[in-house]
Amino acid sequence: MKRLDIIIPHEHMVEVNNLLHKHKVGGMSFYDIKGRGKAKHEAVAIGRGVMTYVPEFGYRTKIEVLVPDSVAKDIIDDVLKMFGNGSSAIGKIFVYDVAEAYDIGTKEKGDKAL
Repeated sequence: MKRLDIIIPHEHMVEVNNLLHKHKVGGMSFYDIKGRGKAKHEAVAIGRGVMTYVPEFGYRTKIEVLVPDSVAKDIIDDVLKMFGNGSSAIGKIFVYDVAEAYDIGTKEKGDKAL
């Protein structure tokens, strides 16, 4: 089983949620995060246009989802197809192996716990 960390602009949250429903993913967690990537940022005028500010830190949403190995590649491909535009500023996907998962209430484990 895999854990996918999908980091995207918050305005794309609904699209990713719909994509996960399409792949019958049962649940997900998401967080508002702040950070810095390697993308260059445009200067922003502040005040009455006298001063400029170059934001170094951006705001994104991080989605964490556990999926069976059999659907991980399909989800990754769909996210890349949906948002891939040649810019590194749109976000990232990180993939982790998960050794085991347990549902506390039902005591199921592995893919059944998802």
